[in-house]
Amino acid sequence: MSGFLLRSHDLGPPMDWKETPESHIFKFDLPSLTKEDVKLQVQDDRVLHVSAAAAVGGDDLDKQCKWHCRERLDNRSFCREFRLPENANVDEIKAWMSDGVLVVRVSKDLTNKKKRATKYAIEIGENSVAPKRLSRFVCCKA
Repeated sequence: MSGFLLRSHDLGPPMDWKETPESHIFKFDLPSLTKEDVKLQVQDDRVLHVSAAAAVGGDDLDKQCKWHCRERLDNRSFCREFRLPENANVDEIKAWMSDGVLVVRVSKDLTNKKKRATKYAIEIGENSVAPKRLSRFVCCKA
């Protein structure tokens, strides 16, 4: 057995990526982060860059407390990058955040046109932008 163990939370927040006939949908669990804390960009032609930086105040660091376990860090920062497939239309990306879940929808280019994208930011909308058929789901690990 290897001496190196990589835990899923070492990679960043839990996330899912699913493909539908019309789009690629990414869901990130980002509890206690706001849309202002999260930054979305498309870089280097087809790379979706998702990052966040949020520092929590020292309210939990009371000198009278003795910590037995501390896994939720004060600095909740992460950075993830995903190379989008050729059929992704990088000009048609929508994102919204609700109840600590960031959803990014990348439409597919059904016309097979190839476009080169430049680096640009993606605005995260409010929950009202979310299509009704996309809802939060729970995945249980055994």
